[in-house]
Amino acid sequence: MQRRSAFTLIEVLIAIALMGLVLPALYQSVDVLHTSNRHLYTKIQQSREKSAYVRTLYLDIAGSDGNLSIGKNDFDRLCMEHTTNSLYGLSEAKVCWVVIKKQHTLVRIEGVAYHLPLRENERVEADSVKQGMTLFNIEQKNGKVLVVMQADGEKATAFLVQGITKPKLKKRKGSEKKPLQKLKKAPKKIQKTG
Repeated sequence: MQRRSAFTLIEVLIAIALMGLVLPALYQSVDVLHTSNRHLYTKIQQSREKSAYVRTLYLDIAGSDGNLSIGKNDFDRLCMEHTTNSLYGLSEAKVCWVVIKKQHTLVRIEGVAYHLPLRENERVEADSVKQGMTLFNIEQKNGKVLVVMQADGEKATAFLVQGITKPKLKKRKGSEKKPLQKLKKAPKKIQKTG
């Protein structure tokens, strides 16, 4: 009896047929995995972008001296007159977060002692932070600042910063009020009739 040293034609055809059944399923699972990784990467990028501007806003508020102004008119805005969180190396910066209503764009403006709208000689750095901002609401009460914001197609984000109190006005020398002294009534002269 002789040993077989090769596959028969039927064995090769059966192996090819089995591979024909397994490979499409394997290809489909690899394609699903690739699509899943692409979606995950997109979500991670969006999350990084969102956490970056939320973190910056949080640090701006936490680094402020408590002198916040909140405005709602042609644009929603939050301005901090003095904050230690500067993206441009300023020792103390004025920072405003503004939502421009026409474009629904969230913008961060940083500079030193500027006004909104900007005057001719004022220099600031403005960064477009997020497009499609539909909600930007800030509330300040009892040393707490609540921020709620939402962009198109995203879940709302909210956070609370505590311990943000307005600075107390310093009294200037000589302007202190002295307590009123009680006036002593002069004794009435009694006339004796006689």
